[in-house]
Amino acid sequence: MTAAVYRGVVLLLWVVAVYSAVSCRGLFWDGASFLVNILDLGGFHDFYTARAHVDWVTQAPVIAAAWLGVRDLHLLSIVYSFGLFALPVGLYHLALARARHDPVMLAIVIVILATVYLPTSFFIVGEYNAAFAAVTAAMVIALTARRRNDAVLLCFLGLLCLRSYEALVYLGPLLAACILWSMRGQRDPAKRLLLAVAALAFVGAAIVSAVTIVDYWSHPHFAKVRSMSLEFWQNLQFSVPLAGLLICAVIGLVRPEMLRGRLPIAIIAITSAALLLTPWYRLLSDYSILYPPSHYLARQAAGLVLAGLLVCLWVHVAWRNAPPRVLTVLSETGVARRLVASTFVLFAAATIPDVALTRLWTGYLDRLAALVDRGDGIIPTRMLPLAEWPDKLFAQDWSLPALSAVVSRTPGRAYVIADKDYLSNPPFDPSCGTLPRLAGYQWGRGLP
Repeated sequence: MTAAVYRGVVLLLWVVAVYSAVSCRGLFWDGASFLVNILDLGGFHDFYTARAHVDWVTQAPVIAAAWLGVRDLHLLSIVYSFGLFALPVGLYHLALARARHDPVMLAIVIVILATVYLPTSFFIVGEYNAAFAAVTAAMVIALTARRRNDAVLLCFLGLLCLRSYEALVYLGPLLAACILWSMRGQRDPAKRLLLAVAALAFVGAAIVSAVTIVDYWSHPHFAKVRSMSLEFWQNLQFSVPLAGLLICAVIGLVRPEMLRGRLPIAIIAITSAALLLTPWYRLLSDYSILYPPSHYLARQAAGLVLAGLLVCLWVHVAWRNAPPRVLTVLSETGVARRLVASTFVLFAAATIPDVALTRLWTGYLDRLAALVDRGDGIIPTRMLPLAEWPDKLFAQDWSLPALSAVVSRTPGRAYVIADKDYLSNPPFDPSCGTLPRLAGYQWGRGLP
């Protein structure tokens, strides 16, 4: 059962990632502006040094493709999108592989995928996707480390996280503490040294994050982000599974013996059905929609949920002697088997709204491409149905010039421009929102 669930989750994870990459989802929101800057400037777009390590890894494939002479913007968009997806998905795959022999650990990692990764990954250009995946993989490796190579891998993950995302201000110390805890009883001096270096790297990540938060605390963009951080509930892909899992968690803590019954399975089944049907809620109410920008709103809450789940992983491994009743029950063969199976069902259900949004996204790109291919000059947004379904799910005013240029077969002939001065909603990076050049590039041009 556990082996089959592991293979099924990995397969679904990669299928969804490849489909998303082929659909050029890396262009969503900031992604189009970042790709334009990469191609126009001929190098990494690492304007935000506190997240530079993730940017270097995810942007390397598209930079290499451009350096090799690829000028097809469609192909480059796919390569760019795949780089953005491949890093977090590869790290989550690693975490699943290391946890697959422990049903409880495997179930917790699957829950992370269903409640943290999928509900926040439509905004895949956000560095937090890779940071959360790296932290998850690092925690599982620290808890299962047996060889010196594991310590080396933790060092690499620590280096990646050193400049990855501000959530490391609390995730970094958590990982450092777990790594130091894992050093007890280690007699190999080389391995102890490597683990200490890895722990130091995660502490350094927390320091970099803290300094960044202080430096940008009064920045208009950061102030706006803080004001919206409690609106995570608008993300149905996040709030629906979280609600169901919290109910099961309360049941397990208050009445652990109930985990042997059918109630938790029924709750997860209902939650999975509710999650699977989210793409069609708008048929009942115009306000009950899947909204890709809400992935951005939910990322901070998702980081806190991730921290809680990582603590659960640590407690599960560390509390082997006289564990609490809930851990004893969860470790029973029958309960563990049902736990793994139910989390797989939840994860499979979580992929449905993700795929549904991706299909709508491809339609949006096609309509935008048709508009700029037959247009000329500046096309103001007041002439477009961007506030109507489904285009309103994807339009972002200051990234429209870049996106309209990328999908055009004649870049530079027509741009979609929002009727705004960008003072109320400025791009975080001043170089974004400008008119791209993309000299020599074309959507559908083909290989050199």
